[in-house]
This record gives sequence, structure tokens and C-alpha cells, in this order.
Amino acid sequence: MSSQKNKDLSFLFIGHLAIDSIIRFKKLRKPTLGGSVSFGSLALRKYCQNENISIVSNLGKLNFNMSLLRSLEKYNIDLRGIKWFDSNNTNFVLDYINHSRTLTLKAKSPNLRFDDFPEEYINNQPDVIVLVPLCNEISYYYVSEILNTFPDVFIGIDLQGFIRNINSNGIVSYIWDENLIKNMNKIINLIGDRLILKGSEIEMKLLSGYEDLDAVMNHFNIFDNNGIYIMTLGEAGSMIIRKGQEMLRIPAFKAKKVIDETGAGDVYLAIFLYEFLNSDMSWMDIKNSAYLASAAASFLVERKGPDGFKCKTKVLQRVKQKNYIN
Repeated sequence: MSSQKNKDLSFLFIGHLAIDSIIRFKKLRKPTLGGSVSFGSLALRKYCQNENISIVSNLGKLNFNMSLLRSLEKYNIDLRGIKWFDSNNTNFVLDYINHSRTLTLKAKSPNLRFDDFPEEYINNQPDVIVLVPLCNEISYYYVSEILNTFPDVFIGIDLQGFIRNINSNGIVSYIWDENLIKNMNKIINLIGDRLILKGSEIEMKLLSGYEDLDAVMNHFNIFDNNGIYIMTLGEAGSMIIRKGQEMLRIPAFKAKKVIDETGAGDVYLAIFLYEFLNSDMSWMDIKNSAYLASAAASFLVERKGPDGFKCKTKVLQRVKQKNYIN
């Protein structure tokens, strides 16, 4: 696959739009628009203005305030791929204590079905599809139909919503679930060379079965593909591996202050994909893409909710300053 350099790109984000109810310092904030599809698409639009950005999602009407979509509409995110249901929408309560959180699923929109996939996106195929489920709403069958329908696109994946274990009380945890892990491994093998997979430290440890960080990353060499695997480590930066290449270690950039970490991984993945597709896709280009993604994510944590996105000029300035977290 050749580089898409110097071409306006088309991004399609797929997954649930969420209502986020955030508790910090034991105070409940006003509900905000959440979900990786919203954080990723808004970060990308702020970073670059010319790309075509669309969302495919199922949205429940019963508990959803339409005003939450204004930020997406304001920034010209294509929402024709949203299917409305007479149900409650996906709603998470995020209870932060220091830099850790308890995540509880209070309601869930219907799972995505490929039969509902918008015809307009099939007729105008995107350059990259970003699969970012929150609560196992994207099935193996859905992914296989995506690959059959879009045989030439890159596939970005955020691991979290594929392997989250959610108990009967809605408590989200990362505990071993053989079926979820097997399903994810099947998806990795199915996508092959077109895969760019990002997961947090806890998610990548769970998928690999290892605790040592180098062992976690080297685990992905067992797959017979040339996909790119990224592990984000918060203040410790990130690690990237591809079969046959030396592992990359990317530093985290210092934020002016840390207000809200929600969505930092979504920003990282979106900006990485944009820079990767606008490069020659060499290993050095991938390294440079990761530095920009890391710097972009460091801005998000400085403000509440999806308000910390910055343009590429600001991100480049932070990269050049080399003000890393030691």
C-alpha cells in the first residue's frame, strides 16, 4: 500500500458515542460527550482542518441530550452514520482518584450491526477506518465484513472496548476472559498487515499474558503480519513494535498541568494515524508520528473534557521543546 501523502484523507470512526458522567474529588460534573469516536474525531479536526471525518455509531434517544452533539456538528464531523434507537444511550460513570479511575457502565446502546452500515460510506471509501468500541459492541463478524467491504484501507484499533470485562453491576475491569482474548487474537490475524493497534499498559498486558513491558511488546511478533502495535504508558510514554524492526520507546511530554486524563489515548491514536498516512511509512516516519501523537495527547490532559485539543502548529512547538517527563 502506498503513502497517501499530499492527499486530503478520509477517516471513519466506528463505535459508541457515550455520555460521560465524571466524578473528580468526589464531585459529579455535568455530563459530557464521551467515547473514542468523539475524542478521536474532534482531536483530528482541531489538528488538521481539511480531512473528511465521519462517525458510525448507534445512539439511544431516551437519556441523550441533543446539545451534546453540537461540538461535533460545529467542527463539521459527518454524523450521517449515526443510527437512532428508542433506548438508553451508552453511559459511563468515571470516578477518578488521583490518576486511577473506577469505570461503571450504567446503560448501553444496541450493538453495531453491519446490515445498518451507511451506503454512502461504502460508495465513498475512506482511507482509514478506526474501530474504537467501548463495551464490546463491535463483533468479529462486523470486522470481517468491514475488511470484505474495504479491502484496501488501513484499520486502526483501540483495544479497550474489545477486551473489557463488564459484570452484572456494570463495573468495568480488565480480568482474563478467554473468549474475549481469543476473539481479539482472531481479529488481529484477520486484519493482518493493515493493522495499527493501540492499547494501554493494562490492556496490552492482559492481551499478551506478560507483565514485563519488553515481553509484552515482543509477544506481538508471534502474529504473522506486519501490523503496528502501540502500548501507551501514561507518564512513561509509549512503546511501538513491528516485526523485523527495533522497538521504539517514545517519551511523554510534560503538560502545564493535569486536569483530566480522559481521552488521551484516543488523541494519541488519531494523530498517529493521520501522521502515519501522511508519511512514507518508514520506521523513522513512524517514530516521528509517535512523537507528534504523544505531544498532542499531553495537551488534552490540561483541560476538562474534550477541550484540550490543539492544532498541529502548537503540537510541533511542544515536540521541538523536548520537554519530556523523566
